[in-house]
Amino acid sequence: MKVLVIGSGGREHALAWKLADSPHVDDLYVAPGNAGTEQVATNVPIKDTDIDGLLKFARDRKIDLTVVGTEDPLVMGLVDVFEKAGLKVFGPTAAAAQLEGDKAFAKELMQQYAIPTAESRTFSEYQAARQYIAARDVPLVVKATGLAKGKGVIVCNDPAGAIRAAEKIMVDRIFGDAGSAIVVEERLYGQEASILAFMDGQSIYPMEAAQDHKPIGDGDTGPNTGGMGAYSPTPIVDERLMQTVESQILVPVVHAMNRAGTPYKGVLYVGLMVTAGGPKVIEFNCRFGDPEAQAILVRLKSDLFEVMMATAESKLDQVTLKWDKRPAVCVVLASGGYPDKYETGKEITGLADAGSLPDTWVFHAGTKLDGKRVLTAGGRVLGVTALGKDIADAQQRAYFAADKIQFDKKYCRRDIASKALKQ
Repeated sequence: MKVLVIGSGGREHALAWKLADSPHVDDLYVAPGNAGTEQVATNVPIKDTDIDGLLKFARDRKIDLTVVGTEDPLVMGLVDVFEKAGLKVFGPTAAAAQLEGDKAFAKELMQQYAIPTAESRTFSEYQAARQYIAARDVPLVVKATGLAKGKGVIVCNDPAGAIRAAEKIMVDRIFGDAGSAIVVEERLYGQEASILAFMDGQSIYPMEAAQDHKPIGDGDTGPNTGGMGAYSPTPIVDERLMQTVESQILVPVVHAMNRAGTPYKGVLYVGLMVTAGGPKVIEFNCRFGDPEAQAILVRLKSDLFEVMMATAESKLDQVTLKWDKRPAVCVVLASGGYPDKYETGKEITGLADAGSLPDTWVFHAGTKLDGKRVLTAGGRVLGVTALGKDIADAQQRAYFAADKIQFDKKYCRRDIASKALKQ
């Protein structure tokens, strides 16, 4: 079988690495890929948003399954175009991808189907948002409604901070057109968890839970990022909580999308806040999380290609997922200055030493090749991932490997998975 993975981040390297392990996959391509995907697949110099170019490539190479890793092409309708051309593709249609692409849409759906989430209001005009926020006296969260690479959320301790956040998003447009409208919601308290599930329009198959670390600094301080690390499984998601998530969130989402005539197929990512009153949805994503994918996929024993093909063919009920019981920890190495201004083009050393350690993988995100040298090419550069006998062991292994890798102004959080150790 010939498989095309679309994207260039750590998630796509992890997906390509796992798909390359399938006996069904003969030829594997990644568009556009990075320095890491080139180790397990053939990189194709086509941007993930060049839908016409990707379609032509898939037709010319007779691709059997296209796996869409990134959110932009999903929201742009790549799945619709490929399916119309008779090509099998893993991912939701543009209408279904609104769950991530339009936070106002997602909020309205959750309110309509009584899916637990924070109370919120949506605004398309700054002055109206300002007046509403000024009348509040509680901590708030301000979100750009569009796609902002995981950074379009500002957590505010008071209304004054929320007004500044609304101004930055709607007036200064720090997130571009993604901030043409905002969602203002109550701030939830608790621990975050990530639940990812395969969906084929009818069946739901949740994966092992994970916990992401969004803020840039230790102790969850500083601005939000695309994710500074993750671990799986997480002790805050037990069997009872997972059953609640399935019955109160996943099943209603499937019914809602089917009733709207837009069945959801692919991976649905549910970002949760586990509050004293139970789990509440923070956000939906229409693809694998990054870096959750790295921590989850190294634990997956089943053939990922078989699962994805079954999902694309609406045969998910014929699949059984098997997992490595050992936990995994993924530590993201970032460019100094991320998520704000940062420099690229820095040479990375120590990759071979880190990658040769047992039960350890170095997934590339923002990297590129310059001859035989590997250079930084983004804010989040690498995702160093390790399995261990327990979370403490996995954490130690991941940081031991991460410390072998060097590049100018390298930065990482030093507390990934520490929340689990405290429990």
